[in-house]
Amino acid sequence: MTAIATGTLLNPLNSSMIALALHSIQDDYQLSFAMVSWLISGFYLVSAVGQPVAGKMGDLIGRKKLFLTGLVIAACASLAAPIAPAFAFLLIFRLLQAAGSSAVYPSGVSLVHDYIAHEKQGTALAVLAISASVMTAFGPTVGGFLIVWGGWPSIFYVNLPFICVSFILGCLVIPKDVKEEKLRIRTLLARLDLIGMALFSFGIVSLLWFLLELEHAPQFFALIVSVICFTALACFEWHCKRPFIDVRLLKENHRLTEVYLLFILMNLVNYCLFYGMPNYFQSGLKLSVRTSGAMMLFMSAASVAVSLLCGRWIERKGTEIPIKVSAALTAAGAVFLLFAVGSGLGFIGTVLILFGIGYGICNVALQAAMLDAVQAEAVGVSSGLFQTCRFIGSIGSTAILGLIFGSSVTQAHLSELAWFLIAISVLALLISFCFFRGNRPPDFD
Repeated sequence: MTAIATGTLLNPLNSSMIALALHSIQDDYQLSFAMVSWLISGFYLVSAVGQPVAGKMGDLIGRKKLFLTGLVIAACASLAAPIAPAFAFLLIFRLLQAAGSSAVYPSGVSLVHDYIAHEKQGTALAVLAISASVMTAFGPTVGGFLIVWGGWPSIFYVNLPFICVSFILGCLVIPKDVKEEKLRIRTLLARLDLIGMALFSFGIVSLLWFLLELEHAPQFFALIVSVICFTALACFEWHCKRPFIDVRLLKENHRLTEVYLLFILMNLVNYCLFYGMPNYFQSGLKLSVRTSGAMMLFMSAASVAVSLLCGRWIERKGTEIPIKVSAALTAAGAVFLLFAVGSGLGFIGTVLILFGIGYGICNVALQAAMLDAVQAEAVGVSSGLFQTCRFIGSIGSTAILGLIFGSSVTQAHLSELAWFLIAISVLALLISFCFFRGNRPPDFD
């Protein structure tokens, strides 16, 4: 678990840590903010596409092999990025970093599925969720200290100790991949369903491009391309012998489809608060950066604290009740947020604790439900798609916040955000109560 956790935290750490480095990178390379922000957008795009693709690769060539390969790619990118002679090279190394860290998560979850006893998988997933939550929540703070100490290159070098620990332990303790045959390159390419991967990649990139530009100038052409690609993907995968995304399984396995949909909705709520509330604290309430960061700790600390307890809860009771409780707490938090407009910081902090507990529970419970809903040979790609749902929710939140907040943030804007979150959380609550019945789907064996 130490080997896997220290590897899987790389992606959330690097997705959030760079936030405070953008200004320094912008000055060093003499760029506009729009240009340098591609270090964030590009990371999200590669991660959203790369995780399910890497998951499929792991299902075919072996999870340990992919896990270690991803670590090597991430290490090379982290070493090369600080000495990039031009911004174009820095962006390329950043995208390689995203690709390497994206290979680590689905293979890591698959290794948990393969080698951790079923009755202990809830706690194991909670460990991974805590690692990701801690790194996401405290990434900007860690990045700030590192930049003061060693400039923006230090946010890349800090990855190396984690990578070394994960790689050495992974080589020593993760069991060898067991494969019936050694796949040749031609056979591997045939089994990878390259057409399906290409359609999925173009579709998700077009969709995320549309969401990212929604605030400035909506790119409806990108939305049309996305719809065409996903429609073609569904038709092609339906008849494919070895589909990248088994749409027939999604049609028949309603539980897995519900897990993905619910995870998108819960991440949409979570990241609207994660990115939106600091803006409200600083622009709307005129709080300092330090005070705003302290307020956000209510949410992140609650999420981290409840995750491990949730793991044990799932091991005893299954996933149904925790999923419903998380949706109910999120809906309650959204309603209370409406009354937080004009209230004191203590009440707002309590509301953020509710949201944090709700998201902490769902983050672990939905991962466990996803593992329960798929066959062993599809765990890798399913885990990757699970993470893609997280990125869709996070990028969708930035588009929503751009539309609601605009150029200024007032208490009226917070009310609008609260109504939006109420609508999304009530939909999530209905899904959890109407469709999640029974702790586990039928046994595939």
